[in-house]
Amino acid sequence: MFLFFILTALLIALAMGMSYWLTGFVAEGRVLRLVRGLLLLFDGGLIAAVFIGPKYLRDISFAVEVVMFLTVLIVVQFIFCVLVGLALLLRRARKLVVEDVPFDGGRRKLLQHAAVYPAAAFGMGLYGNLWERNQTVVNRYEIPAGVPGNLSGFTLAQISDVHMGMFYSLEMLQALLRKAAELKPDVLAITGDIFDHVKMNPEAIRLVDRFVDAFPRGIWYCHGNHEHHRGIGPIEEMLRETRLHVLVNAAEPVVDGQKLYIVGVDYPMHRQVFQQEKAAYLKTAMQAVPGDAVCVLLAHHPEFIDDAREYGIPLTLTGHTHGSQFGIFGVPLFPVFKYTRGMVQKDGCYGYVHVGNGSWFPYRFGCPPEIALFTLKGKAV
Repeated sequence: MFLFFILTALLIALAMGMSYWLTGFVAEGRVLRLVRGLLLLFDGGLIAAVFIGPKYLRDISFAVEVVMFLTVLIVVQFIFCVLVGLALLLRRARKLVVEDVPFDGGRRKLLQHAAVYPAAAFGMGLYGNLWERNQTVVNRYEIPAGVPGNLSGFTLAQISDVHMGMFYSLEMLQALLRKAAELKPDVLAITGDIFDHVKMNPEAIRLVDRFVDAFPRGIWYCHGNHEHHRGIGPIEEMLRETRLHVLVNAAEPVVDGQKLYIVGVDYPMHRQVFQQEKAAYLKTAMQAVPGDAVCVLLAHHPEFIDDAREYGIPLTLTGHTHGSQFGIFGVPLFPVFKYTRGMVQKDGCYGYVHVGNGSWFPYRFGCPPEIALFTLKGKAV
């Protein structure tokens, strides 16, 4: 986590420095001085907010609006740098290849249609913050899981990484649960990082419990790392008062008398022994599963997909990565995990990395929040 924050800080600092320099290619004279002055002012405010803001933002009524504004500001600078950088590369290529004129780095000629670049960056910044991150899509998949004929067509809807808190309200959670119920799946699977706000968690847990009857075979849940961060003891105590199937290194049959089991594992919190802990959790959970049963595994961390393959589990549902929150044509721009987004298929076993419904950073581009819907089928002949 510390390394993550260091890398984020370096990226933000790079964006600030690059945007200050690259404004010289879209403005000049008094306009350039004004723009750079505003950049210094805004970026100074952003730095202050990062270092001293968290202590005071909690105490002001418009904290969310402040954070949203700062988010748009830094994303606009990133996008501006990318757009202007690409334009400069194209201009240089044209000079070298088409016009056959040596490139002169000392000439700072303004780009043509210079006003388009900041305008486009600003528009894209607003789009990802105000629109895309609030537009939940439904992605449907058929899985040849080898279920008995009477269970062929059994459906599971998955949500993940809601992150209750500043950027995800109880009203938003209620709307998400209602949308999932409208799809009429047999089961709702929640793969962790939902109860992420100490004050909101009690009502969020009660809200999820009220939706149990909307899913014929109930709501099934496994912990994420953020439940541990917010106090796993109180969360588990509150969950015991609900009708949710809370799976902590455990397994239960979905239908009595049928050999379709849902398995759930906890999040391995000890990084030094992550692999060993991960393997031990799944081994413990699988002890309750008959040898001829078909399983679906719920796990927050996507690397459980590898462990599930060793047991021949046909479908593993995970989250944690948020799909990187930035993507192009379905491909994550920051694939810092072994499995970052979407379907993984190995040796006839399927694993899915959900892109999340909430945000650690209130912005999404090319990676909208989703409800993933899985239909289990018999194995293909």
